[in-house]
This record gives sequence, structure tokens and C-alpha cells, in this order.
Amino acid sequence: MRRGVRLGVDVGTVRVGVAACDPDGVLAYPVSTLARAGELGRADGIPPAQESEEAPADIAELARLVREMAVIEVVVGLPRSLDGGEGPAAALARGYSRLIAAAVDPVPVRLIDERMTTIDAHRNLRSSGVAGRAQRRVVDQAAAVLILQAALDAERATGAPPGTPATTRRRKPRRKGT
Repeated sequence: MRRGVRLGVDVGTVRVGVAACDPDGVLAYPVSTLARAGELGRADGIPPAQESEEAPADIAELARLVREMAVIEVVVGLPRSLDGGEGPAAALARGYSRLIAAAVDPVPVRLIDERMTTIDAHRNLRSSGVAGRAQRRVVDQAAAVLILQAALDAERATGAPPGTPATTRRRKPRRKGT
């Protein structure tokens, strides 16, 4: 297990949950919830108004946290469907992870499967007595904690960094008979 603080990121269309871990990579904990900046909804995750050199406010804040906490890696949740496919939310997360990667370079950014983390986060908050409306403020942080903890556990089990690098383009699947 590599030593160093990592950030976990849960990307949503309205908010971004952020979690961190201790330098030994044992325990993930919530850090903050950031409001998404700019226009949303593009498949690449890049707000049209932010295609210039200046990073959106949420990306700039993530970059500040990376510097301030001496982060060695950022783990971004990739929301796959139950069958393992990727839809619009996954495209948004991939685009957002590329923005983070550009802002925090040379710190690596990795994507990790985050199926069901928001549902699990809601369930955990409800079982701990957090009311429905109050959950909105912290559910993204709770999901980021689950994403980061899964990444830490995976690295501890395999000895390899979790997930895939964010800057790698997905290969198109082969078609049968070609």
C-alpha cells in the first residue's frame, strides 16, 4: 500500500462530494461538498463557458485541496449501470476527471467503479438518523467516502493502484465478426 493522502470525488450534476483519507490509507472521511460551476449537461463534462484556460471554481477548489493536503492521488467515481455499461452520467464523470487531471497535474487521477454508492450513502445516512432534507447537504460527501474507501480497500487487497487512469481514452469494443 502506497503511503499518502488521497482524495475521493463523487461527481454530480449539481454538487461534487469530496472525501480524503489518512496518510496510511486506512480510513476515508468526508471533507466538503462543492457546488458545480458553469453550465452542465455536456457529455464531456466541460462547461461551455469554461473552455478557456481558467478552471471552473469547483475544479480550482479541488486543485487547492490537492496542494494543501499534499495529495498523492485523486479517485473519481465512475457511475456504471448494473450491467457494467456507461451512460451519460459516466461520460460526465470521465469529462470531469479530465478537468481535474489537467488542474492537478502531475498528481494522478483515477476512475473507479462506483455503482450504487449514492444509494448506499442515502441508506447509511437514513439508518444513522439523518432526515431526508438534511441528507442533501451531505450525501455527496458520504458517497465520496464510499468511493475512496473502496479504492483504498482494493489497493490494499491487490497491491496495485485502483481503477483506471482518467486520461486514458476508452477503447471501442470489438464487434463480432470483424
